[in-house]
Amino acid sequence: MSKEIINRVANSKLETIDLESFIVTNERITFDLKNWLKNDLVLIEKDFREKAQNHKWEQYQNKIISIVCSNDAIIPDWAFILVSSFLKKYNIKHIIGSLDLLENILINDAINNYDFSNYKNKAVIIKGCSDKFIPKSSYSALIEKLQSISKSIMFGEACSAVPIYKKSKN
Repeated sequence: MSKEIINRVANSKLETIDLESFIVTNERITFDLKNWLKNDLVLIEKDFREKAQNHKWEQYQNKIISIVCSNDAIIPDWAFILVSSFLKKYNIKHIIGSLDLLENILINDAINNYDFSNYKNKAVIIKGCSDKFIPKSSYSALIEKLQSISKSIMFGEACSAVPIYKKSKN
């Protein structure tokens, strides 16, 4: 007596969200202020401003920049802001902070700008396995968007998901 095998996962009405799809693919570059300091430690305002003025900012077109200082030099805030201002002049996306912070901001911006209306009153599974780094805060941003509209939220894979949220029947 043979029974037909039914793929209940394929037939389910689960909607899967893969946070990897929110990752912006542009190249990331770290702009290190250390390279514009005397002996990698001392900021001389006149020299710093001259380097900023003469720098080839166009080379960063279509890239996303994180502005940092990788050593222990004490850098005034205006130096970071000046570099930010030049990048803005060339309409180059950037942040003042680490590459990890940049990733966090990029994914969370993508989540906040996404239209989740097609998940209204549906069972949603947040894909658990990822080949790329997904900041933990991105899961929180996703829950903020989904929990008020979806019927239920799970985490993992359709074959082995962990329940996270279920809308009450009231």
